[in-house]
Amino acid sequence: MNKIGEKSFFGRIDWLTITLWFALCVIGWFNIHAAVFDPEQPGIFNLATNYGKQSIYIFTAILIGFSILIIDAKFFISVSPIIYVVVILLLVAVLVVGRNVGGNQAWIPIGSFRLQPSEFGKLATCLLLASYLSTQTNKHPNPKTLGIGAMIVLFPVALVMLQPDTGSALAFFALIFVFYREGYVGNAALLLGGLAILLFILALLVNQWLLIGLLLAVAGLIAFILRKKRKHLITIGALFLSCSVYVLCVDFAYEQILQPHQRNRIDIILGKMNDPRGQGYNLNQSKIAIGSGQLLGKGYLQGTQTKYNFVPEQSTDFIFCTVGEEWGFVGCVVLIGIYITLLIRLVNIAERQRTAFARIYAYGVASILFFHFFINIGMTIGIVPVIGIPLPFISYGGSSLWSFTILLFILLRFDSSRKGLNG
Repeated sequence: MNKIGEKSFFGRIDWLTITLWFALCVIGWFNIHAAVFDPEQPGIFNLATNYGKQSIYIFTAILIGFSILIIDAKFFISVSPIIYVVVILLLVAVLVVGRNVGGNQAWIPIGSFRLQPSEFGKLATCLLLASYLSTQTNKHPNPKTLGIGAMIVLFPVALVMLQPDTGSALAFFALIFVFYREGYVGNAALLLGGLAILLFILALLVNQWLLIGLLLAVAGLIAFILRKKRKHLITIGALFLSCSVYVLCVDFAYEQILQPHQRNRIDIILGKMNDPRGQGYNLNQSKIAIGSGQLLGKGYLQGTQTKYNFVPEQSTDFIFCTVGEEWGFVGCVVLIGIYITLLIRLVNIAERQRTAFARIYAYGVASILFFHFFINIGMTIGIVPVIGIPLPFISYGGSSLWSFTILLFILLRFDSSRKGLNG
């Protein structure tokens, strides 16, 4: 006879993950309150303020999340293509009827609410990618499957880039981890990715032809060492060719594809440009705010950088500054610890799934959340360029909170019914 926990619907739900999700939502709500606090409207539920609106978004997210938990998990598998098509249509619609905010035409106005389709694009892409790859798991990984899977990811990326919203577009590339987990991208490709990042940085600092010469020398040395191992030589040759093409394309991408403000952000990170009152203002103020919190912070609603609006976008992209200033190093460690615990939990959930669809989807969720977590906090402390993406469950915004909540709770629904799906 099964245990009560295995019989009960609520006993099969991963309550630890839900607790972590709820903790992040509450932390975000209070920090949004601190970031845009108005002494004339101090009530945290005041709907005329962003923190009042966020309370509605959180309450709605709770309703959405628990509604998902009572829906048959197989429903999400069957409607994944429909969700993808609907989101693609929304991404097209935003280019026509969208509202331009901060240079990005990424929001569709619906009364006083602004819907951001790109946030839901990550959900739709994870679902359809899981649907497609799960039908290919019994076959040997091949370029055709990888190509179709890549197109599923790149189609919404192209539409998001037309807005243009580089930050949201880059988040889709986190799904490379899904391909790697399923065996469609080998260790050589991940090595290439690491080399590409390194070469991109180096190519901005030194002459590109010098880099290519260095690569030739290294490749020649490796070829000499492995001269009797043809398979390794082919791999080395492919890596060298790919890296060389990448380096040659750096100038074109840097000068022709990146916007001027994006180039300036990269230059600031690399130390090629010092503009604390101009392009580097946001990052400079962000560092000041976080550093001023020291060990224990200045206290709730006591942050001077926060109170006097020195950090732009502090309730959205730079919400981590509020955590650092008012809660200090200890508060930052606690928040980062919650995120890391959540990410580890998601990987554990992914590995215990009994269907390919649920496993692939779970890794998609973990990848997207990791990318947002790492990049958002990284840009506030100056280790990555400022690209403007929200901190999951923390940053202000209904579209962001709802899309991440739906993304997470669909996974929890798969997990709670994994035995049934297997059957």
